[in-house]
Amino acid sequence: MNRLLAILALCTALAAPAAGVAQPWRDGGRPSLGADGGDQDRARDAVRAGRQAPLSRVLAMIAQRTPGRHLNTTQGDFGGRPAFFVQWQLPDGRVVIFIVDAESGAILSRQGG
Repeated sequence: MNRLLAILALCTALAAPAAGVAQPWRDGGRPSLGADGGDQDRARDAVRAGRQAPLSRVLAMIAQRTPGRHLNTTQGDFGGRPAFFVQWQLPDGRVVIFIVDAESGAILSRQGG
């Protein structure tokens, strides 16, 4: 539970704009919203190699089952397995965290809401 709270705090901190802090964009003008430049490349390579489910497929699956909208996604591990932590806002404003196995795309847990 402490780990989930830490993830939620991190997601909230990353979503909040940094007031008055101007930071130059790296990589030819593309913003690097808190991610290391290689994180996206590693994720893309894992999808191409079949080691990871595409995030677009995961989000489409959640959208089919749960009304609302995608807020944010982070990656980490859950029970020793790679996982997506998907923040999803329900129509009434409540936020749910879906924990999804990054390899299979299966929903492992739903927290909150």
